[in-house]
Amino acid sequence: MIIVISGPGGVGKGTLVDRLLDRDPNLWLSRSWTTRAQRRGEPDDAYVFVTRDAFEENIERGGFLEWAPFLDYLQGTPLPSPPEGSDIVLEIDVAGARQVRDLFPDALLLFVDSPDVAEQRRRLEGRGDPPEKVEARIAHGVRERLAAAELGLPVIINDDLDRAVEEILDIIARARPAP
Repeated sequence: MIIVISGPGGVGKGTLVDRLLDRDPNLWLSRSWTTRAQRRGEPDDAYVFVTRDAFEENIERGGFLEWAPFLDYLQGTPLPSPPEGSDIVLEIDVAGARQVRDLFPDALLLFVDSPDVAEQRRRLEGRGDPPEKVEARIAHGVRERLAAAELGLPVIINDDLDRAVEEILDIIARARPAP
């Protein structure tokens, strides 16, 4: 099964996904590639940080499941190669989720959001995004929310981390085929 976790920047997707992986050993995360610089304090394994040239070479080789320009950089999901019997988790934007759904109509697409834009802004500022990036991510978040609504994605509000993790785990459990 392919599980897509999408949502605007600063809503806590990474933290949620880390908790999901800790709780469910059958989940395997496909690390996205990005051409943006690593943020101060961001773990080395948050993304595969590559040059624009390396990213574009992988596009030409057909090495991505999905990819898209985002703000001033590129990001994408390499063709996954999970361990046998694992469900694939993709932490990507809504445009990528749409591409995945086009390729895999049975993929489970979920949209994570913050309780409100003020909280999203606080989280973005708290992780060290400069003011112009915060505003760009807020504006992009408006577009992502509209796109998620058009796709009919279930929305998980990340106002309580433990509750949000339980909600997602429950959705995944109900979506898994019976043994």
